Amino acid sequence: MTTFDDREQAFENKFVHDEEVQFRAEARRNKLVGLWAAALIGKAGAEAEAYAADCVAEDIKEHGEEDVFRKLSTDLGALADERTIRAKMAELMTVARHQVMTDR
Repeated sequence: MTTFDDREQAFENKFVHDEEVQFRAEARRNKLVGLWAAALIGKAGAEAEAYAADCVAEDIKEHGEEDVFRKLSTDLGALADERTIRAKMAELMTVARHQVMTDR
C-alpha cells in the first residue's frame, strides 16, 4: 500500500468513527431530553424510561432533530416553549457527547 492509500483509509476510518459517535450522542441526547420532559409531565420510573425510549425512536422518522422537537413540543404544551425545549436539547447534546466520549 502506498502512503496515499494509507491516508485515504485513515480518513475513511475517522469518518466512520465520527459518524458513529454522532449517532450515539444524538440517541443519548434524545434519551436525556426525554427523561427531562417526562419529569415535567409528571412521569417517573419505568413510565419515564418508556417515554425517553419513545423520544429516541422518534428520531428515526426524519433526518435531523425536528421530529424529536415536535414530539416534545406537542407533549409538553404549555409546560415549555420552543426556546426552552431547543435550549435544553442543545444543553443535553453537550452532556451526551461528553458521556459518549467518556463511556469507552
